[in-house]
Amino acid sequence: MKPEFFASLRKLGTSAAVIVSATAAMAEPKHGIAMYGEPALPPDFVSLPYANPDAPLGGKLITANVGTFDSLNPYIQKGSVHWQLRYLTGDSLMGRSLDEPFSLYGVIAESIETGPNREWVEFTLRENATFNDGSPITVEDVIWSYETLGTQGHGRYRGFWGKIEKLEATGPRTVRFTFNEADNELALLAGMRPILKKAQWDGMEFGESGLDVIPIVSGEYIIDDFEANRFISFKRDPNYWAADVPFKRGTGNLDEIRLEFFGDETAAFEAFKVGEVNTHREFNVAKWDGQFDFPMATSGEIVKSVLPHERPSGMTGFVMNARRDQFADWRVRDAMLQAFNFEFINEAMTGSQQPRITSYWSNSPLGMETGAATGRVAEFLAPFADDLTPGTLEGYTLPVSDGSERNRAGIGAALSQLEAAGWTVQDGVLKNGDGKPFTFEILLQSGSSENAAIIDMYAQALGRIGVTPTVSSVDNAQFKERTDAYDFDMTYYRRGLSLSPGNEQFAYYGSERADEVGGRNLMGVKSAAADAMIGKLLTSESQDDFVSAVKALDRVLTAGRYVIPIYQWNISRVAHSKNLHFPENLPIFGDWPGWQPDVWWYEE
Repeated sequence: MKPEFFASLRKLGTSAAVIVSATAAMAEPKHGIAMYGEPALPPDFVSLPYANPDAPLGGKLITANVGTFDSLNPYIQKGSVHWQLRYLTGDSLMGRSLDEPFSLYGVIAESIETGPNREWVEFTLRENATFNDGSPITVEDVIWSYETLGTQGHGRYRGFWGKIEKLEATGPRTVRFTFNEADNELALLAGMRPILKKAQWDGMEFGESGLDVIPIVSGEYIIDDFEANRFISFKRDPNYWAADVPFKRGTGNLDEIRLEFFGDETAAFEAFKVGEVNTHREFNVAKWDGQFDFPMATSGEIVKSVLPHERPSGMTGFVMNARRDQFADWRVRDAMLQAFNFEFINEAMTGSQQPRITSYWSNSPLGMETGAATGRVAEFLAPFADDLTPGTLEGYTLPVSDGSERNRAGIGAALSQLEAAGWTVQDGVLKNGDGKPFTFEILLQSGSSENAAIIDMYAQALGRIGVTPTVSSVDNAQFKERTDAYDFDMTYYRRGLSLSPGNEQFAYYGSERADEVGGRNLMGVKSAAADAMIGKLLTSESQDDFVSAVKALDRVLTAGRYVIPIYQWNISRVAHSKNLHFPENLPIFGDWPGWQPDVWWYEE
């Protein structure tokens, strides 16, 4: 069941070493498209390799979720929406395989065609594609969806819209996107937006809907019932139009998917222990090893599955807002990292069983290497040498403590960096030359007991350098409102990253969108080097240059000291009812959106 390690890197360049030749090969309608080379599955594939096309239908999957929601429209900026809604209810022109770094196969579109250099892409819609209300999906719906999402929708959709020169119907079932810049990824991104029913929104304000309007889309699940802040129930559409589309065979097997909402992690876990919830992801290894001795687990009603994957670690930890005066200086950010006693915290929280994230793409072939930059990585970064944070070129590693609570070396290093930045301890309080105390707020979501425990230990360590942070716990709606407006000093941060980074990196780390309300660049990175590396990874003419550009970007971000990293999860720990099953063949992305509940089934 374990994926073959580094298979992902080989798949990255399966059919071509040179990206230009790979893209030029796409000159006629095909069933799929890959970022590099050809997609792995042939035109006559039966199902995705990690799906079971013979899975039985029926049963339910119930998850416990900490937090609240006040909207059922995941396509707009307004409101607090559970993240899973956009994955469960809406189809797109193409679907992404979790077993390849970046390959798409037809869903609403039966075929895809590109220009010689991917300067345009054209999709042909399936004749039988329909919305959940039975009405046909038309080219007009596609064009309206892209324009509306790109101009009025959530910020995640707007960057792509700005790169479209022309969007037009080229036939009764064909639609063509022509791009205004060279970017190998745009042809794939064009296939990944949700398609909404235009007629539903006639006379309505698209960006203002909440619980009053449920968007009409085309996925295998429909919102059947809900109660604000309590639950959302999705039922399988028995008339789902795409049930026999190869990409969809073996998915959507459950009759009901139910999201239950709880005020905190303790209540959520208690619901799982008594059977009100039948699947649970556990991120704390100490809890996994020591707290699964409740009756349903010991009787075998609940089973524990450990699932490997080949994804990059991404970045999880506590992000510092570089827009704030306190954290604009990299030396201050470095001091905050030095004071964070990870080894002590890891022992207290997990018994030292969770390895630390070492960079944004650690645990993958795209992660930066230790020591000084060499080869193409060094060449790419050289033009920015004068402006790079120390350690970017020379090599940077996270501070490591001796594991003792006092962390004397780390505290000493923190004080040295703060002094260099103009801060010294005066009468037990860290102050600048004008006598102004160093203060900041740590913003957390209510109910996150693990993060609260970590921050409690961190706050005690900060006291040793004369800093007493304010810790504020707020509900989901307030948390979203404040982080959308970048109204925080430090907060919890989680950014999942893939083996095929692309245009989304501009949203995560690009200068141009760093101050866009509701954006995803929480740390406020404004780095010419980061912008250039993202540009290079999008336009590289060889696999080696692509990998080098990502490694260089990883250096810029990691040495920038924007985030205090915590654990990485190179496996997933999922406890679930013995009646819930999944295929033995795991995708390289492992437990990732598109896998649970998509390919799971219920069988007693």
